[in-house]
Amino acid sequence: MLSRGYKRRTRHFILAGPDSGVQDIGDEPVQIKQKFPDIHVAVDRKRVNGVEQLMAKIPDLDVVLLDDAYQHRRIKPGLSILLIDFNRPITKDRLLPAGRLREKAYEKRRGNIILVTKCPDRLKPIERQMIVKDLSLYAFQHLYFTRLGYREPVPVFTDVKPGISPSEIKASGPDILMVTGIANPRTFRRHLRSFSTRIREVIFPDHHVFSQRDINHILQVYNTMEGKERFIFTTEKDATRLRKFANIDVEIKNRMFYIPIETKFLNEDTENFNNQILRYVKNNKRDSILRKKQS
Repeated sequence: MLSRGYKRRTRHFILAGPDSGVQDIGDEPVQIKQKFPDIHVAVDRKRVNGVEQLMAKIPDLDVVLLDDAYQHRRIKPGLSILLIDFNRPITKDRLLPAGRLREKAYEKRRGNIILVTKCPDRLKPIERQMIVKDLSLYAFQHLYFTRLGYREPVPVFTDVKPGISPSEIKASGPDILMVTGIANPRTFRRHLRSFSTRIREVIFPDHHVFSQRDINHILQVYNTMEGKERFIFTTEKDATRLRKFANIDVEIKNRMFYIPIETKFLNEDTENFNNQILRYVKNNKRDSILRKKQS
C-alpha cells in the first residue's frame, strides 16, 4: 500500500516498519501497518517514485494499492475504487470550497467499483433503489453497500492492564469522554451510546496533531466528570496519535480505550467483492511487464 503520508514530518520515501511512528509516515499508514502487519506499507510524496521504489525493494511485488489517488493522473490505475459516504451523496455535494468534492460528480464514471460507505445497519430497499437510480452507473461499474462495524474496546496504551472487560464497562453505567480528530464523528458517537448516554466530547479537526496543551485540556475535562466510573474513548486512528504521550498518569491510561473498526458489506456481498478483486489480480499479472520495462 502506497500513501502520501498526510501530515507526516518527513518528505522522502519510507517503507514502514513495526516501529514507524505518526511523524514518520502519518496516522493512517501507521493504523494500517499495525492492523495488517503482513502487508508492505510505504509513503512517498511522489507516487511514481514510490511505486518504483517498491518494485526495487520488493522483487515479488504483485499489487500496489494507492491510497486516496482518485484525482492522481501520473499513474493510471488498472482498477479504481471510489468511496461515497451514504450521509453525503456525491450527486448532492458541491466542489470545494462550497462542498467537499475535488472534482465534478460525473467523474464517478472512472470508478470500476463504487462503495457506498457508512450505510445504516438496516438499509431499506427503497433507500438502496434511490441511490442506484441517483448514481446512474454504467454497466461495467459494480456497486456495493457497506457499513462500519465496531469491535470490542482496546486499551490505547499497550503498557497498561486495565483490569476491566468491555462487558464490565457497559455494566458500570460509565461517564464517557469522547475524544476524536476525524472528519465526521457522528457514527462513532452513535456507537458509544451503546455503552452510555452520559457522553462528553472533545472534538478536534481531522488528522489533528495532538499537543501537550490538547492533552492537558482533555485531562481537565476528564477530571471534572463526576461519575463513579469514567472512561476516555477515542477512535482507532486517533489512538495512533495519542500513544506518544506516555507521561499520562497510569491511572488515567487504564481508562483510555479505542474501538477498532471494520468494513462490513451489506446484502452478503463480501464474497462477491473479494472475488472481483482476486479475479482482477489473477487476470492482470503485471510482474513480467514491469520487470521488462525496468531491464
